[in-house]
Formats: sequence, structure tokens, C-alpha cells
Amino acid sequence: MNPISPRVLLLRGMLAGLLAGVAAFLVAYLLGEAKVDAAIALEEAGAHAAHDHAEEGPVSRTLQATAGLGTGTLLYGVALGGIAALVFCYALGRIGRFGPRATALLVSGGLFLTVNLVPFLKYPANPPAVGDPDTVVRRTTLFLLMIALSVLLGSGALILGRRLAPGLGNWNATVAASLAFAAAVTVAYVCLPGVNEVPADFPAALIWQFRLTTLGIQIALWTTFGLVFGILAERALAPATAPKEAVQPAG
Repeated sequence: MNPISPRVLLLRGMLAGLLAGVAAFLVAYLLGEAKVDAAIALEEAGAHAAHDHAEEGPVSRTLQATAGLGTGTLLYGVALGGIAALVFCYALGRIGRFGPRATALLVSGGLFLTVNLVPFLKYPANPPAVGDPDTVVRRTTLFLLMIALSVLLGSGALILGRRLAPGLGNWNATVAASLAFAAAVTVAYVCLPGVNEVPADFPAALIWQFRLTTLGIQIALWTTFGLVFGILAERALAPATAPKEAVQPAG
């Protein structure tokens, strides 16, 4: 492997993140916007029933579902792509004898697990019309805290696995570190307070479809990033072939 500046991988990570954001946007637009519209319709129906007519905001719903959603997902993908590329720079060669493509997929899977899946299982996403506006700060704080704990616990499990590997072997060390991570996450789930503000009359099918779609968006983003960045990183890290010497013409 050639020594290479992290800046080169950072730029490739941001490019891969941009393409991953496109994939996430397509999933969000094709599968998620219908659930959002259904939830908004329920919210508006409840507001009309209570004779509370809310004025339309400065940004139309159509613009939110197209340009707004696209801009948000693309910026989100670029930012996460840059962070994941820096994690890749540290992980390459330190988590096993994996090549750039395999390392990129492992980094993507690890970040999806710690940043998205573990917090999602404790505090799943809710569609519009679900949640008390007065508790939004508390709910956001708990969600961010769960992300921070998940990342710290995942990093600790990685360090534990590396330290156990010389004595237990790579497979046994990985199993032990995974079990330790699962146990620590379970303790965090028990200690942190739960949040359940779903109205009793809200359709259960709609809320679970929305949550599954939200999870699918993250899966599409991290899968696309891992595949694309693995190819870009491998090309950047491939050893340069020595150019053939030019044949000099005879005197």
C-alpha cells in the first residue's frame, strides 16, 4: 500500500458520501414522503376538528419534499462521508488484514450500527403529528446522548477486541468484544428513560412503516457509501506501476 495523504481519502469520502446521499434521497422520496403526507393529513384533520386552523408556512410542502429533502440528504451524505473517510484512515490495517474495499464496508457497517441502529432501537423516529412540542428539547438530548454512548461503547469494544486478539485469537476476541458491546448497550437502554408519546388513536401501521422507511434510508446511504468508497479508496491506494523505459533509437 502506498503512503497517501488523508486529504486524498477525505475528498474521495465526500464524493462517495455525495453519491450515498443521492441513494438516500431516492429512498426517502419514493418510500418516505407518502408516509409523511399521510401523517400530516392526520395532523391537519385533528387541527380542523379542534377548530385550530394553522397557516401554511413560508416553504410549501412540495418544495420541502423535493429541493429541501434533496439538499438535506446530499449535505448529510457529504458530511458523513468525510467523517467515515477519516475513520477509514485510522482503521485501515488496524482492524485486521483487510483490503480497502473490505475495510470500507466494515467501517460503513460499524458506523451504521453505532450511529443509527443502536440509537434507533431505543428512540425510533416518529412521523409528524407524533410527539409533544414541549418535550422536543428533552427528546433530542436523549437521542444525541444515545448516539454518543453508542459510539463510545463501539470504540471501547473495538479496543477490547484488539487487546484480546493475541491471547484468544481473532474470532474469539471478536465474539467476546461483541458480547461486551451488547451487554453495555443493554445497560444503557435500561438506564436511559424511555419516550412514548404516540397518540392512542394514531395508526400503528403508519408509524411502523415510517420507522422502517427511516431505517431503510440509512441502510441505503451506508451501503452505497461502503461500496463506492471502497472502490475509490482502492484505486487511490493501489501501488503505482513502474513506467516502462522508453527505448532509445539507435545512433
